[in-house]
Amino acid sequence: MPKLTKKERQNQLVALLHKNPFMTDEELARHFQVSVQTIRLDRLEKSIPELRERIKSVAEQNYDEVRSLLMDEVIGEIIDLHLDKSAISILDIREEHVFTRNQIARGHHLFAQANSLAVAVIDDELALTASAKIRFHRPVKVGERVVAKAKVLETKGDRTKVQVESFCGEEMVFSGQFTVFRSNTNSAREVSLGT
Repeated sequence: MPKLTKKERQNQLVALLHKNPFMTDEELARHFQVSVQTIRLDRLEKSIPELRERIKSVAEQNYDEVRSLLMDEVIGEIIDLHLDKSAISILDIREEHVFTRNQIARGHHLFAQANSLAVAVIDDELALTASAKIRFHRPVKVGERVVAKAKVLETKGDRTKVQVESFCGEEMVFSGQFTVFRSNTNSAREVSLGT
């Protein structure tokens, strides 16, 4: 990456955080090849809040109620939810999520985050995963934050297809397409008809 002027870096920082508000100062520092302190100063000058405040702000903007699961059954923290449309959750990888030997997250945690998000986005009292096609793109290490984004693709009868992509910073680490069974076929028909 060529050396940017302070103004160029700050403008790119604003654009990058608009696109992905969940990036940590450390990830931003690596992206721009500057110190964490430089990123913090840039954020202050541009009046960009710290990560915790950005997450809180996103969560307060639009948030439907999860119907298909209890909140403590969702793996990760849902911060954005539009039933039968899209959802976002965050999972911070800690010591209890990783193999002791190599500090790499166990795959079932990434799957569980994505799977529970695919079920949580369904606007129904009963939603269960019928099938899943998944892919792990790279290992996730302790200390990384996984942002999972779910998007409802289509509903046919009592089945809804949900695409979930999970990222650490800007890098995709997991993707999957989930087919979710839903019990309320009336609402499913309404979704597929766009009403």
